[in-house]
Amino acid sequence: MVRSIAFVAAAILAIAAPAAAQLDGNSDEAQVAPYTLPDPLIASDGHRIATAQDWHKRRTELIALFEANIYGVAPKPRRQRYIVEEQGSALGGLAVRRQITILLDGRPDGPQMRVLLYLPANARGRVPLFLGPNFHGNQAIQPDPAIHITPFWVTPAPGIRKGSATLHSRGIDAAEWPVETILKAGYGVATYFTGDLYPDGDNKAAESIHPFFNTSPSDPQHWGAIATWAWGLSRALDYLATDPAIDARRVIVFGHSRYGKAALWAGARDPRFAMVIANNSGEGGAALYRRNFGETIRVMNTYWFAPRFKTFAEREAELPVDAHMLIALAAPRPVYIASATEDWWADPRGEFLAAKGADPVYRLLGVGGLDATVMPPSDQSTQSRIGYHIRTGPHALTPADWTHFIAFADRWLKPR
Repeated sequence: MVRSIAFVAAAILAIAAPAAAQLDGNSDEAQVAPYTLPDPLIASDGHRIATAQDWHKRRTELIALFEANIYGVAPKPRRQRYIVEEQGSALGGLAVRRQITILLDGRPDGPQMRVLLYLPANARGRVPLFLGPNFHGNQAIQPDPAIHITPFWVTPAPGIRKGSATLHSRGIDAAEWPVETILKAGYGVATYFTGDLYPDGDNKAAESIHPFFNTSPSDPQHWGAIATWAWGLSRALDYLATDPAIDARRVIVFGHSRYGKAALWAGARDPRFAMVIANNSGEGGAALYRRNFGETIRVMNTYWFAPRFKTFAEREAELPVDAHMLIALAAPRPVYIASATEDWWADPRGEFLAAKGADPVYRLLGVGGLDATVMPPSDQSTQSRIGYHIRTGPHALTPADWTHFIAFADRWLKPR
């Protein structure tokens, strides 16, 4: 039962504590007070969810609660236009590359986002695809010299000068994006830079797409950056669904760190995504709020969330939802949660417990859930309908993580 999840914590394998604390989050497991998780299968009016039809109604209710209290309400998409700016052979003939500009309201002088797409050159038929946001511009995920360099403000990194990407930023994040490995496994890769929609920094709302949509920052349910980035993932999917080379029924949304939070929210809101993967997403993503371990509401970035969210700092137990419910919103689709042993800030134990807390919803829908009862040993994955692994090492997205992700996708999405 979900209400007994707190007791599972005692049986979980110990995770080595990091050497130094970050800000003032709790890194002491002994300081985690007892807590009770809200049951995802009990509706707000108190009745128990017993059928798939009941769950559909409960799902709508939960999305509204997450919008109102955590992420905010995103506007409906407008009539969009897609412009293929460039396409050609890439990566020594391994791939076909496309670069697409999405005019989010159809106007060339309106809000835009730029999607970079790689497809296997030797594909036979429509291909499944991984879609995720990137941190430093499309040019950062691969040293491919043809990728357009983002013109928008970028967070500090090698090759970023005074907020602007330079030629030296090409491929700086390539270790997180093993594009060639993914292509050789038979999958496409698509990405967009979050700065197209909401620059990932404080006091950047005026530079975001929010003014184009005339949303009110004073609204307690105003969409935050995470909701904006998640909304962008759905807009990218709108385009991908028009590309005859892509199997729109097998598009996997993924993200790392705060973009793992965005991937989970995108997957929750948009059932067109066939699979959801969140890597090291922490609180606001896959980690339980009520555990009060690692990053907490009090120290999280304000601009990521709806204004109402911060009012729950130090009173997490009053939230009507928690992360296990967010993961459950992906049901019955496969969902994968990944942690790292040294990433105490993201609370790996809380991520696993949230995945386990989503299990009853998956079982209700008859697809199986998270088979593991305790966290698996480091670097071993649980490939049940809810998948999980904890990788040895720090907060990062690595080729080892991708090995697990591809294996999970192969199990659930590849034709048999």
